[in-house]
Amino acid sequence: MEQQHSPAALAAPSDSRPVLDFLKHNFREYGMLISLVAIMAFFQVMTDGTLMQPLNLTNLVLQNSYIVIMALGMLLVIVAGHIDLSVGSVCGFIGALAAVLMVSYEWHFVPASLVCLLVGGVIGGAQGWFVAFFRIPSFIVTLAGMLVFKGLALALLQGQSIGPFPEEFQMLSSGFIPDLFSGENLRLTSLLIGVAAAALLALSSLRARNNQLRHGIETEPFGLFALKLAVFAGLLVFFSYMLASYKGLPNVLVVMALLIVAFDFLTARTIVGRRIYALGGNEKAAKLSGIKTERLTFATFVTMGVLAALAGLVFAARLNTATPKAGLGFELDVIAACFIGGASASGGVGKVMGAVIGAFIMGVMNNGMSIMGIGIDYQQVIKGLVLLAAVFVDVYNKNKS
Repeated sequence: MEQQHSPAALAAPSDSRPVLDFLKHNFREYGMLISLVAIMAFFQVMTDGTLMQPLNLTNLVLQNSYIVIMALGMLLVIVAGHIDLSVGSVCGFIGALAAVLMVSYEWHFVPASLVCLLVGGVIGGAQGWFVAFFRIPSFIVTLAGMLVFKGLALALLQGQSIGPFPEEFQMLSSGFIPDLFSGENLRLTSLLIGVAAAALLALSSLRARNNQLRHGIETEPFGLFALKLAVFAGLLVFFSYMLASYKGLPNVLVVMALLIVAFDFLTARTIVGRRIYALGGNEKAAKLSGIKTERLTFATFVTMGVLAALAGLVFAARLNTATPKAGLGFELDVIAACFIGGASASGGVGKVMGAVIGAFIMGVMNNGMSIMGIGIDYQQVIKGLVLLAAVFVDVYNKNKS
């Protein structure tokens, strides 16, 4: 008589696989996390502990918030098999528009911000329309968009900086979560939020793992799972404590965290997310299976436009002025963050947390090299080499498999 096995029993062998063997087959996912920890440890030593100071960690979050926000949208575009070179110019243009509305025309910051987000969505939709329905390569469309919106930003500002913004609007990027316990040396509210986030991460991860085991899906060895979870939860609590010992959690960090959770849910647990990966993996097959590929491409560019607009508002609020050069080169950092984080240049591959980790790798490198006094010239060289190495590893692994 044939012995029956439960799904959990069928999944058990995967749990007993050697950790090194599992890491080898999942190098893309774990390599970037290990790289981020190694880079942070390196710069912590080289800067004599300055990197992990509460003030510097706060600056690190503020300096990279708009890059992370745009990287979430760029990940969807890249996974769908396209690219968007216009995000830096759109970011600068939206900052200029916000300045004109709030400073020159004295609009309240709420309707002005909503108009800016709407304009960002329209910009993304216009570019997505040409890419999706007219089949013009996204590289050409967004390159044109980069030039157009760089010119429009100059026209809006008339070549001059406009500011300052209203204080309420500045709080988007320079404000911190109020402390309900009125702590002087430690913002207890911010620390408790960090601890709660770590607990939610642990519970959701355990639940997801149990679901995989129940359905007989191959999962990582328990030892590796527990180690990864402990590292993530520990880092969350540690960074929350460090930030709480300064001014607490920045408002923009909360916005960023909510967006990360939303996009991670979208890509990993929704039909739309799976269809975006199918679109990037094989567009013809996706179309034959009934997926409206044109609408999906259009939607990814609209999302990118809205997030570029949000990043423009965050950057303008942090700078407290709109300048003609705002957003210059942002698209390079955003695209590099996605590729360093494991997204494939050919589409169909990439994870939200990978893009976030990639953005922080770029941010930690920028911050660490600046503290060490390395010039901007050599910083660009090093970042270029890191990007090339990340793409080389991706192509090498793909050819090897």
